[in-house]
Amino acid sequence: MTEVARPAPTRLWTQTLRERLRLNPPDALARRLMLLTVAFAVAVEILIITPSAASFHERWLTDRLQSAELTSVAVQALPYSAVEDDTADQLLAIGGVQSVVVGDQGVRRLLLQAPNLSRTPELIDLRANRTVSRLIDPWRTLFGHPDRSIRVVARPRYRTDDFIEVVTLAQPLKAELRTFLLNSLLVSLLVSVVAGALLYGGLAFLVLQPLRRVTRSIERFAREPEAEGEPPSDRHDEIGRVERELARMQEEVRLSLRSRARLVALGEAVAKINHDLRNMLTSAQLASERLAESPDPEVARVLPRLERALGRAAALSRNVLEYGRSEEPEPQRVSVPLATAVTVAAEDAGLTSDTVRLVETLPAKATVQADPDQLHRILVNLMRNARQAIQGDAKRKAPRRGTVTVTALAEEDGWLLLVADDGPGIPARVSQQLFDPFVSGRASEGTGLGLTISRELANGHGGSLTLVRTGEDGTVFALRLPD
Repeated sequence: MTEVARPAPTRLWTQTLRERLRLNPPDALARRLMLLTVAFAVAVEILIITPSAASFHERWLTDRLQSAELTSVAVQALPYSAVEDDTADQLLAIGGVQSVVVGDQGVRRLLLQAPNLSRTPELIDLRANRTVSRLIDPWRTLFGHPDRSIRVVARPRYRTDDFIEVVTLAQPLKAELRTFLLNSLLVSLLVSVVAGALLYGGLAFLVLQPLRRVTRSIERFAREPEAEGEPPSDRHDEIGRVERELARMQEEVRLSLRSRARLVALGEAVAKINHDLRNMLTSAQLASERLAESPDPEVARVLPRLERALGRAAALSRNVLEYGRSEEPEPQRVSVPLATAVTVAAEDAGLTSDTVRLVETLPAKATVQADPDQLHRILVNLMRNARQAIQGDAKRKAPRRGTVTVTALAEEDGWLLLVADDGPGIPARVSQQLFDPFVSGRASEGTGLGLTISRELANGHGGSLTLVRTGEDGTVFALRLPD
């Protein structure tokens, strides 16, 4: 007996992990939210670091100016402002500058000066309003030339002169600025990480977790519509409203599915009953045909009523089956001669007798784009209803003649067919629901499905079937068929 090889535990674990990752892919919204949080944190870092660096840079230069200003006061206290070279070097080293110049009423006085510099100093005037330059100066110092020097001009704080000017090397400022930026970056990064984590956690708790719950509910409903889902939360915000509306719609869909299942079962039962009923009606019609050969006068008197009742029952059975179809087939549009279609439909509707005749008002050689069979069914239903309305009124009183008029009017996007009769009209209580299933305009005969089916066929063509008017002088229906 051969032994089946089993996969290694490592391979099995790897396969399971791959299946889980394939079934549960990373949350795209969570990734985007994380990237957005990181982007906001970086933006906050930039907004914090840039003005902080500018403030530190200007504060460092201001400190050098104040030290130089105090030094200049001590120099001017000496006779003739004479300072020995060693003393001047010490004073410049204490102030952290290379030269000190004061100006008053257009006169510049050099109080202290170190040996000449290798590069021309770059001017920074603290007296001017220079917002953009203040933000750029720290980065010029940080990434500038190693031998860069700065000439700073500002208003004196302790002297009465017009301005004080110093020259200082940028290298010490660069070292201190780098240290300041590193410390500030670490602190602000820590603050941004904590704030970003709190923000992401709050959004995940308030937004992502409810959205995942809604998504799971939708996926579970798609797999098992009949199963009860999770109850919605009691939140009063937009997500709570979404959960409650989703639960409501799912419940409505469940009810619709249950109703549809009951209707399907009912339709199957009706189809079976209808099939057996048609068989019984066929047998009854055969029996009535045999009764027609009977010489009994009583049979001859009752037989027409029996035949009409059997005919109405057979029509009802046939129309119920037609209406019970899930949907009508798509119309196969071809060019149909309008006069031929109306004439053939009139013959099938029984408009060839002497009592009810057809009157056509059609353009010569007019054609419509329609399905021939479906157009025939619409016209037959309309003309048969008109004939039955006229003949039904005639049977209650003395027989009278009637007409069914079919008029065709050309429109911009198709044809308008008006089917009019001079019958007694439709009762007011029925006219509002005339196109509903099993609603008939006459109590004696008719199944109430002909107009319903005809309207569905007209809608399938992209057109419409409407009741224009009804009254004692007759009824008019309008059938629109677009090209």
